[in-house]
Amino acid sequence: MEQNLNPGPEFDRLVEIMRRLRAPGGCPWDREQNFDTIKPYLLEEAYEVMDAIDARDWPALAEELGDLLLQPVFFAQMAAEAGHFTIADSLRAINEKLIRRHPHVFAAGEAKTAGDVKRRWDEIKAEEKPRKTGLLEGIPRALPALVEAGQISSRAAGAGFDWENVEQVFGKLQEEVEELRNSATAESIEGEIGDLLFVLVNIARFFKVDPEQALRKTNAKFRRRFAHVERGLGARGKTPRDATLGEMEELWQDSKRHD
Repeated sequence: MEQNLNPGPEFDRLVEIMRRLRAPGGCPWDREQNFDTIKPYLLEEAYEVMDAIDARDWPALAEELGDLLLQPVFFAQMAAEAGHFTIADSLRAINEKLIRRHPHVFAAGEAKTAGDVKRRWDEIKAEEKPRKTGLLEGIPRALPALVEAGQISSRAAGAGFDWENVEQVFGKLQEEVEELRNSATAESIEGEIGDLLFVLVNIARFFKVDPEQALRKTNAKFRRRFAHVERGLGARGKTPRDATLGEMEELWQDSKRHD
């Protein structure tokens, strides 16, 4: 596939299409949208991008990235109509930020490892936006819970509030499991499960694994294996509801051999 290394004209075309859709005489649906009604589509499109990545479906990824790109253009068009800013302001902001936070590439800075880059990024970010509130302020509460937990634990660890090694985290994991076993009320069970998940997020951080992505892969694996179970039962004229646990376990183990 021939690569277009000059996306400028296509991007300009997208901005113009969006402007026309929102203009008088444009699309009735697009014209009546606002920031709050469009917000859900931003998250939806982001997850569709992730699905395409997981499937390694490159044509689908190209299309889904286009759908995702539409969202900031849509938001920026509404902002421009209200006199707040334009998409050019957003592009300028990210271009300047990338240059500013990569001094090892665009200036005389030095960073030999990805860890060095991350530390320097956080240092420059702190210099740009002096913290007037708590360390965890600014982490959006609307993030998926696993993502929020990852950001919280990373910031706390960056400030020195962390275990010395992963074995200590495994010890904390066992402690939380015992506390869950001994929980007697629905409220305490919920709290202990939350604590358990938070410790697992920290274990993922020590192993440099994205817990959200790890769980997505496990979900996909379960879907695939359970579909195998359903097909196997279907060949026997059964469904999961009228099959025995032993039958389903047999097919489950067979699905693992086919993974």
